[in-house]
Amino acid sequence: MTHPTLLRYEAPGFGVGELWVADGRVLHSELPRPGAALSDPSDSSLARRLEAFFSGEADGFADVELELDDGFYGECARSLRAVPRGEVVTYGELAALAGHPGAARAVGTFCARNRLSPFVPCHRVVGAGGIGSFGSLGAEYKRRLLALEDVAL
Repeated sequence: MTHPTLLRYEAPGFGVGELWVADGRVLHSELPRPGAALSDPSDSSLARRLEAFFSGEADGFADVELELDDGFYGECARSLRAVPRGEVVTYGELAALAGHPGAARAVGTFCARNRLSPFVPCHRVVGAGGIGSFGSLGAEYKRRLLALEDVAL
């Protein structure tokens, strides 16, 4: 494996995001966070696609190769990537899609530990009674990501 490369991009209204890529595969991705403007964004097609995504352009990133975990987390990631843009599933529904009905709480842990957003779109996983949480970024950030896909909760 070649050494990972850091790509940084700016998503207006969201902040600066980062991802690590090696051998054409995304290893880790951090959603954009508010902060200082990016003076030197990465010149890569993937960084430009992410910028466009955060501006509302439809992109499911289905062609982006990811380093997915094995086992339950990998099954959740693959199942969630198949959920179409503009649709949501509950934690329980994702558990069932991944072949583990009744594992809704474990899906919550999977989402909280997701290192590949937005390629593995955990913002599309909602609670049975509402939007649900979204880690340190909060439910309002999740609501904004869903709004990019014309989902209002």
